[in-house]
Amino acid sequence: MWLPGAALLNNILALQQPIKHFMISIIIPAHNERQNLSKLLPSLLANTSKVDVEIIVVLSCDSEDDAENLISESSNINFIKCERKGRAVQMNTGASLASGSILVFLHADVKPPESFLEDIEFTLKDYYEAGFFSYRFDKRSFWLDINASFTAKDGIFTGGGDQCLFIKKDTFNALGGFDENQVLMEDFEFFKRMKKNKIRYKIINNDLIVSARKYESNSYLRVNLSNLLLVVLFKLGFSSEKLKSIHNKLLKMPYQHNA
Repeated sequence: MWLPGAALLNNILALQQPIKHFMISIIIPAHNERQNLSKLLPSLLANTSKVDVEIIVVLSCDSEDDAENLISESSNINFIKCERKGRAVQMNTGASLASGSILVFLHADVKPPESFLEDIEFTLKDYYEAGFFSYRFDKRSFWLDINASFTAKDGIFTGGGDQCLFIKKDTFNALGGFDENQVLMEDFEFFKRMKKNKIRYKIINNDLIVSARKYESNSYLRVNLSNLLLVVLFKLGFSSEKLKSIHNKLLKMPYQHNA
């Protein structure tokens, strides 16, 4: 799926050039996220006047809330229904249809800061090939603030989807995109390849606002222990199917189901 080590490294080194002007493609994988999309899409459109942007919402094949029928007056928003299951499949589908030279992978329950697009543009003009954002939760508490503080710097949890990966499309393609066999933690698997191939990235300390709904449906301790366990097992080489089975047993995600 992706290039051999030496060939891939040479390909990526050739791409390490600053870019002066580009189009940004925001790719939003979603499953029964109509309510969140109805808030996110207008906020994105409100901040697109200074940057050339398209928005691609890639719905899961079994999404049932008719999010594709959300009314929008903008020709910059496209809804795509995936034919196969998997978040990696959704994101690769969006990337394959993207017209932009920059890909931004954004969760539907995340609210970006006002300078979101400008932050991405400035970062990639500074010889970086990719990046992430720090974040905080939409529910403030001492413990959640501690969790959020770790996203402002490199660490064991860097590369998670809530941090919003943005990357040059040529670099994304050279890496082979997301591994569609990785049914859970596809974001961490992709970041692992980024680091292996010495992709230059930056964490932008301008907080996204991330939904705390996982913590509201489970205890704070349960979510953190689950996250830590899954990351450790991933690094030990456990299969993604096994990781998903453990995840589903440990955490309740009622908001992922259509009411």
